[in-house]
Amino acid sequence: MRSLDQDLSPQERDALIERIAQGIIRRGMETPAVLFLEMHKPLSFMASQGLVVTTPLIAPILGFDNVQIAVKLMEDRGNIERLIRRIEELAGERGHGKGA
Repeated sequence: MRSLDQDLSPQERDALIERIAQGIIRRGMETPAVLFLEMHKPLSFMASQGLVVTTPLIAPILGFDNVQIAVKLMEDRGNIERLIRRIEELAGERGHGKGA
């Protein structure tokens, strides 16, 4: 079980960002996702704390460890920026692949 004071390692962080970005690209939601993330980036820490408060309600559905990982990812605004950049990179690669 993950502790709230245990930070994500850079490898865990990057793997999670990659998984999220791939899912967004697979669904063709890169534009709305980037817009949403850019608009809400200043609120990412508050959103992470909202997850902490609602953990007892959502942990049975998503799993306690998954909620804690999401909290740790959202606490750092830099992670949101990393996710946005990765989505844009993957969207660019996909766009170049379609034209070829």
